[in-house]
Amino acid sequence: MQALVHPVDNLPWQHRFASLGDVFSRQVSPTPLQHLHWIARNEGLANELGLSPALWRDTKWLKALGGSTELTGSQCRASVYSGHQFGVWAGQLGDGRALSIGELDTPMGSQTLQLKGAGMTPYSRMADGRAVLRSSIREYLCSEAMHGLGIPTTRALALVGSPDKVWREELETAAVVTRVAPSFVRFGHFEHFAANGQIEALQRLSDFVIEHHFPHLLSRVGAQRYLAFLAEVTQLTASLLAQWQSVGFCHGVMNTDNMSILGLTIDYGPFQFLDGFNPAHICNHSDHQGRYAYDRQPQVAYWNLFCLGQALLPLIEDQDATLATLERFKLDNSQQTKQRFAAKLGLHGWLDGDHALIDDLLGCLAIEQTDFTIFWRRLSHAVGLLVSPAGNQAFLPVRAMFMQNQAWDAWLPRYLKRLASQDPTTTSQAMLRTNPKFVLRNHLAEQAIKQAKIGDFAEVHVLQRLLSAPFAEHPGFDNHAAIPPDWASSISISCSS
Repeated sequence: MQALVHPVDNLPWQHRFASLGDVFSRQVSPTPLQHLHWIARNEGLANELGLSPALWRDTKWLKALGGSTELTGSQCRASVYSGHQFGVWAGQLGDGRALSIGELDTPMGSQTLQLKGAGMTPYSRMADGRAVLRSSIREYLCSEAMHGLGIPTTRALALVGSPDKVWREELETAAVVTRVAPSFVRFGHFEHFAANGQIEALQRLSDFVIEHHFPHLLSRVGAQRYLAFLAEVTQLTASLLAQWQSVGFCHGVMNTDNMSILGLTIDYGPFQFLDGFNPAHICNHSDHQGRYAYDRQPQVAYWNLFCLGQALLPLIEDQDATLATLERFKLDNSQQTKQRFAAKLGLHGWLDGDHALIDDLLGCLAIEQTDFTIFWRRLSHAVGLLVSPAGNQAFLPVRAMFMQNQAWDAWLPRYLKRLASQDPTTTSQAMLRTNPKFVLRNHLAEQAIKQAKIGDFAEVHVLQRLLSAPFAEHPGFDNHAAIPPDWASSISISCSS
């Protein structure tokens, strides 16, 4: 792979989004942190981006990714957007602690590099523009965990720490995450200009996003272009939510300003992967009404798309067509969720009884809040053992996960009958490529954070390696895939996390 130009001050920055002007983003100087040090470096992503390995040895690269110096050709900018938060219009928001430093043309396509925690911006409101070590470790690891799972997401290139103090619920130390994505444009960008009656700016933004990220729509003329754009975003969002649900991922704060126009998982705050399967689980202790509970996430995404559709209506100029386009979310999300769970069960094709088979199993898991990730992994292994001499006992480790196993005992024969025409070995192998062994559980992140606070980043590095290949067995690390300890249920995650 061809490495990008080195030294660090010769990186070929571009500023496509900045070219839209100050009405969309403002140039800002980062606020330096003291005594910067590497916490984690994503050398795999750097290689994918074509970045020279020599960059990691350059102290100026460390300072740049820590927000303490600006590189030649880079241009730190914060963008403005608005949004609905917890279902209520919040008005103007914006990049309160994120600075995009520019775009690079890479083997992955054009990618924007953004520093989260690099200081105040014009949109910080009453906040300090900083990110703390705790939340930064969570975002860094989860970005790469989601990528390892094959789920669209912003990526994390580096995590830089500083002993400088930041106040949240308590006094903590500062950190900066370098985030990478083709674009950080959100639903809230479009809401902002629509709400303020800036229709020309709304159209410029829409045309910009279409040109750079949906160029196949450029042949569409007039309102049809924007309607097709909304249809594309609707489909991407439907797919994303199906993938979230299939791995038990709870975002925790699905405000419209936290929804990517490219269908990426963005803004990792009070997220959680389910331990026990509780469809009504709320992972954000600030979500008092349970708006963003696990089982409500598809419905919230649909609601958020309506907000986007309303924002684009001045360009589409057809309310009925807009509503019809948004309605596609229900069918797309339902079909893709069905396909995801069928794959988790190893089912070939789709038969009439499969929907009931899936629903009844999820109901069975919900009765006892069975560990979601471990269940699917054990089930995957059990299917492969059907051809072994101990085949009649293959599912005993799965059955052991249920204290009252009548529902499981009733369901299993139906499942085995459905699999009767399939080869158990190939089915199991496919399931093991679908059902991960490792996810970023809250207690694993907490253990890594606890060590990091005393300067030991080894567990961060271990988790990064495991989560980048979550379907592999990783012998010797079974404790990272075990039932969570009792204290894990008491972990409380807030928006500052």
